[in-house]
Amino acid sequence: MTIPKTEDRKPKTGSLDDLDKAILNEIQSHLPIVSRPYAEVGKRVGASEEEVLQRVEDMCDAGVIRRIGANFTSRKLGYTSTLCAAAVPPEKLELFAEVVNRHPGVTHNYLRRHRYNVWFTLIAESKDRLNQILEEIYQGSGVEVLSLPAFEIFKIKVDFPV
Repeated sequence: MTIPKTEDRKPKTGSLDDLDKAILNEIQSHLPIVSRPYAEVGKRVGASEEEVLQRVEDMCDAGVIRRIGANFTSRKLGYTSTLCAAAVPPEKLELFAEVVNRHPGVTHNYLRRHRYNVWFTLIAESKDRLNQILEEIYQGSGVEVLSLPAFEIFKIKVDFPV
């Protein structure tokens, strides 16, 4: 059974009801790893699997949810990472973003008001591959990237209770 979509059902950031908020609170850090995770979330919040799925879809469509995915501790999986910064001239921003975003190991790519105006993190299976990707970005864009690897990792759990 699919719950009909109507414009007034689509949540806006300020108009989430208690069930939307309960779903968001559950899926932020407690999405179960089972064959039917939304059925399990439904049990926890007192809704059907179909209702949870529809509400998640509506919140995605409304921009309330922008991503659903796992977070991994890349170092424990044998990967290496670095924080990257680049001073990109305005006329090269579009090209630079296109070149950087070709690489699946790029995360947290954003623009800043600073001399180094583009920042992103890069994860790769080895330091050699990481350096190769940075060189590919330079070759493809003509912009040098500053690599700032972490010497010590500080991880904090961030949930946003709604």
